[in-house]
Amino acid sequence: MATEQITEKKGHKNEKIGVVISTKMAKTIVVGTTRRTSHPLYKRIVTKRKKFYAHDEQQTAKVGDFVRIYECRPLSRLKRWELGQILRRAPQVGVDHPAVTESADTRKRQTLKAKPAR
Repeated sequence: MATEQITEKKGHKNEKIGVVISTKMAKTIVVGTTRRTSHPLYKRIVTKRKKFYAHDEQQTAKVGDFVRIYECRPLSRLKRWELGQILRRAPQVGVDHPAVTESADTRKRQTLKAKPAR
């Protein structure tokens, strides 16, 4: 008898597909998912939405991108997901000029000048 090695996966990770809602935190994106379900009493189709906080190490996702996220170990109080892949990029409107793209980055912190005293 020949011994066969069976290669098994270590476990199936849960995955979700949704749209990036926010990228305002460092290395974190907020992904919104929608699902349609039947109401238990009235039997009407109801759309339910939920937000998930996902880890984005390279900060590649932008608002409006269609992404796939995977379940992972808890990274913070709310983050239990990580960005798997970007399925479809959001259309960029009016980003032809290079100066516009630099100022449009929402991840940079800018300090406001103090108002002069009267």
